[in-house]
Order: sequence, then structure tokens, then C-alpha cells
Amino acid sequence: MRNFQQNIDKLEAADTQVLGVSMDSPFAQYAFAQQNGISFPLLGDQSGAATKEYGLEQPMDIKGVHLESARRATFLIDKEGRISEIQVDREAIDPSHIVTICERKKKS
Repeated sequence: MRNFQQNIDKLEAADTQVLGVSMDSPFAQYAFAQQNGISFPLLGDQSGAATKEYGLEQPMDIKGVHLESARRATFLIDKEGRISEIQVDREAIDPSHIVTICERKKKS
């Protein structure tokens, strides 16, 4: 999310709304936003319902304790509500591809 924050001016100039979604509590999200200078909205998915709907659940076992987590993902959703681009795992960390697509769409 920090990488998206670093590119927020380019994304907003390309008429793009950035939202973050996390399974963390609102308190953890607030602390993360404060520590990392995040200015875009962070949405909660504590139940994991959205994570499961998008096929991003990631079961983990840590010292015998089963946990559900989410894979990193970036979705570019167009103004009609359709997903036009998906990046998952390592690809989702670097927003440069998404920034380029948004800038191109703004110019056309």
C-alpha cells in the first residue's frame, strides 16, 4: 500500500480512486495508515467474506494454529464495475503497471 501511496498523485490525476482492503481490525488499519502516511481509504474485511469472494484466501498454520490470511492483490475496476486488470502476490506490490494503464485510459 505504501507503493500506491507514493503514486497517489499520478493515479488521482488519471481519474483513479485508490482503496485498500485488509482483514485487519479498524484499529490496526488506522495505526498502519498513520505509520505509513496512507491518505486513501482503507476498507475492512475482518470476516474474510470479500477475500473469499475474490479467491484470495490464504490458509496458514503457525505453530499448529490455523489462520486465514489474504494474498496481496490489485484489482483495477472500471467505471462500469468490471474488473479490467488483476495482479496477485509479487506483481501486486509494484503499482507501475496499474499506473501506466490508468494514465493511458485517461488520455484516450
